[in-house]
Amino acid sequence: MSRQEDAKKDFPVPLGWLMFFRVIIVSVLLGISTFIQLQGFEGPFNTALYPIYTIIGFTYLISIVYVFLLRLVKSTAANVYIQSMIDLLLITALVHVTGGVESIYTTLYPLVIIYSVPFIERRGGLFVATLSGTLYALMLGLEFFGIIHPIYEEMHIYQYGAGYVFTRIFTNVVSFYVIAVLAIFVFEQERNLRSLLSERENAFNRLDQLHKSIIESVSVGIMTMDLNGYIKSSNRAAELITGKAFSEMRNRHVDEIFKNSLPLVKKASPGSNSFEYAMQGRHDNRTILGFSVHPLMERDETQLGYILILDDHTAMKKMEREVEKNKRLALIGEMTAVLTHELRTPIASITGSIQVLHKGLNLRGTDKKLMDIMLRGKEQLENLVRDFLLIARSGKGERGEINIRDMVDEVIASVKFHPDWNSGIRVEVLSGDESSIIGNRTEIRQALWNVIVNAVQALPEGGTITVEIQEINDAGSKAQLEVSIADTGSGVASEHMGKIMEPFYTTKDTGTGLGLAIVNRVIENHGGKFIIENTPWGGTRCRMQIPREI
Repeated sequence: MSRQEDAKKDFPVPLGWLMFFRVIIVSVLLGISTFIQLQGFEGPFNTALYPIYTIIGFTYLISIVYVFLLRLVKSTAANVYIQSMIDLLLITALVHVTGGVESIYTTLYPLVIIYSVPFIERRGGLFVATLSGTLYALMLGLEFFGIIHPIYEEMHIYQYGAGYVFTRIFTNVVSFYVIAVLAIFVFEQERNLRSLLSERENAFNRLDQLHKSIIESVSVGIMTMDLNGYIKSSNRAAELITGKAFSEMRNRHVDEIFKNSLPLVKKASPGSNSFEYAMQGRHDNRTILGFSVHPLMERDETQLGYILILDDHTAMKKMEREVEKNKRLALIGEMTAVLTHELRTPIASITGSIQVLHKGLNLRGTDKKLMDIMLRGKEQLENLVRDFLLIARSGKGERGEINIRDMVDEVIASVKFHPDWNSGIRVEVLSGDESSIIGNRTEIRQALWNVIVNAVQALPEGGTITVEIQEINDAGSKAQLEVSIADTGSGVASEHMGKIMEPFYTTKDTGTGLGLAIVNRVIENHGGKFIIENTPWGGTRCRMQIPREI
């Protein structure tokens, strides 16, 4: 930055205004003098116009000098002292050429005193008052003793007595000091008031900043709205919970953000002050919000509106559902342990007996049909006991390396013999180079079987099943293998989506409702995650995310 730019940056704005107003006053004085001369007024004042022009011209010239002086002398006080002294000399000269003791321009002395006080304060103000009085008294004294003569007097006859001159000097000098004292008092009061106001403002800003920091630091959302339901403020947590920036919510009605919530807010305020509200967040996620409502009151107990405290209960609700699910699974596990123990022995006896009879007898007609019914019933009972065992296992079975691609091919080859398979179904398998995991072969095969059979059953009139095997890596987690099985069927209705993995819940006419529950149990036992979702084209996609290593 150049020196000129530095000077411009440091240019004292109040002194600049002072110089500007000085030029304005001199210009007004010039206008008055010119008007008098043009009108041709006769009188002693008319003879002093040319000296006045000289003083005015000198003032314009010195104002230009002040501009350069401001760049040379950086001290504001030094600049004001210099300008004040020169101004007083010019005013004294103006008073002398416009009548001396009778000049009306003695009123300009107080202006210099007043404008100097804010810059050079008490000592400077008293100094300017003293210098004003000294110059005024010196000028009148020299005129009185005939050392200098008023320009308007042609014969140089001085007609004022000593008493009158002394009175004028005394009166003006006293007024100079009074004005200086009053200006100093007003300035110091104003400065003290400004300092106090600045302290109060700083204290208020610190308090306001502390208040904002507290509001912004809490993890719960805080919003305020007026009595008509229009949102006035919110903190950062509220923006995160609602998924909306404050700029989107400001001065909008609360019902636009939370549908039909204002009646609940007003109902909750007087008595029970909390309720839950379900809203659709971004990315179509359903968010459960906990609302706590409190009246926003003035000091005189006048209600201004409402304070809404929001908390995201979605995770808590999910945990509650998981707890309920685990309770049901625990109960099912206990029931399964007893049931399988009681069923396995008689089923084994029945199975052995039926196999002996089936080999030893040559059945025909009705007897053969009855035997086939018995064999299918035996198989159903064995499958049911197997499913119970799978869903009740703790996941601590024997584990080894499994090539998922080979297992998928094996399952697809077996599924083609399933009763629900039809010739209109086409299977596509997409796989990367790596498709191995560490897991229980029997359980993983059963999980793949259940999901692929479900996909086959969703395509009674044919369609495409796409199996995609790929490695995924989420931040902070182990490498996982995702097996995605998607069909082009009709998808899962939204009312069933939340319950479809619960044991014994089924939408089919036949089946136990254990298929997807077993898949979820197997994947969880392997430390993974089972996700069911509808695809954009209307079908269903099941994603099994399994850690590659336990």
